[in-house]
Amino acid sequence: MRRLCLPLALGMLLGTGSGTLAAQGLPISAGMTQNVAALTALPLDPASLPPATTRNGREIFANFREGLAAPQCDAEATSARWRKQFSHAPSRLGNVEDDALPLFGYVVDELRAANLPTEFALIPFVESGYRPGARNASGPAGLWQFIATTARNHRVPMEKGYDGRLSAVDSTRAAVRYLKTLHGMFAGDWQLAVMAYNAGEYRILQSLRRGGMNAQNATASELPGLSPITYAYVEKLHALACVLEQAEHEPDLMASLDRQVPILKGHTLPANTTLAAWSAQNALDPARIARLNPALTSSRSGTRVLAPAAAIGGVESDNRDSVLVATRDAEPAAAPAATVAKANSRPAVAARSVASASSNGRRHTVRSGESAWTIARRYGISVKTLLSSNNLDASAVLKPGMVLRYEEVR
Repeated sequence: MRRLCLPLALGMLLGTGSGTLAAQGLPISAGMTQNVAALTALPLDPASLPPATTRNGREIFANFREGLAAPQCDAEATSARWRKQFSHAPSRLGNVEDDALPLFGYVVDELRAANLPTEFALIPFVESGYRPGARNASGPAGLWQFIATTARNHRVPMEKGYDGRLSAVDSTRAAVRYLKTLHGMFAGDWQLAVMAYNAGEYRILQSLRRGGMNAQNATASELPGLSPITYAYVEKLHALACVLEQAEHEPDLMASLDRQVPILKGHTLPANTTLAAWSAQNALDPARIARLNPALTSSRSGTRVLAPAAAIGGVESDNRDSVLVATRDAEPAAAPAATVAKANSRPAVAARSVASASSNGRRHTVRSGESAWTIARRYGISVKTLLSSNNLDASAVLKPGMVLRYEEVR
């Protein structure tokens, strides 16, 4: 049976497009040549694809939701007080002038890479409102509001003229390391881990012993002898998670997330270079880069700067808008250029090639487990339109890391 299916499938593939070509008066062999060339043009190794530099804001939101330890909100267990206090969080993510969404995406990425629950990505909302330069009069500072002692204990650089707590890169690395330790220490219970983040791990361990509990059977709200602030910490994060879950059902908010957002990465600041000069060299908005990096008030060799991923090697990539898709730029050797151009012509309603796509084109980075059908359904377009927009046929295999372009439905 398998021997019969393979030739049949190949026959159907090689015949795709032949009817259209015949109707246009072109040789059927041209369609066969093109389809064979399209197969060989597919990249075999996802690692050969350059990393994406932007992504849709809805991907950030989906990545956060997929990484939650408790994906379903228990509305009855949340405080109306905290839900009201953090009700502004979704609008902050939806505000194109706010840095919250790209920063949120950066933190979610770091947590997912460390195999940690994305509830932890809500901590900066509680601590600093996702503002890297936030300072508290009592001493804590930065995105994660580390006190100086905690920062030094977790290898955050602090020296004259440089406070690494105000560096989103340095502080997030330290926070992820610390949360990784706490998550393991408390048997993977994210609630106990965040209580320890707030009160200190030794207080939580003492409370467990006092209550005759261990990390495997403890209920966070029943731990004895802790400050009300520590109990409220878990409630705040739970309320925030519920607020964001509810926002998923608000069309206006989801529409505000449906935009291209820069992927933030850490870059090494060259020696004897100020942040303003580096921003200018890389054609980046100096005001935004300064907001993202409040720790840098002067040149400091070797400092990690948080900036869009397109800033590579000191020079902003000239191909920020040239998205690599699932095909390479090779044309079929056997088909003359004029023949290929004519064969690829379609009505204006149909999707166009990436090279000629309009400025309204949007992009989607393929994740593990996704198919053309799931992606097309997500954006309300047909599978045929998605594939033709990216010069793919029905037999194409989507690999993680591929960047697909699609036309926004109006």
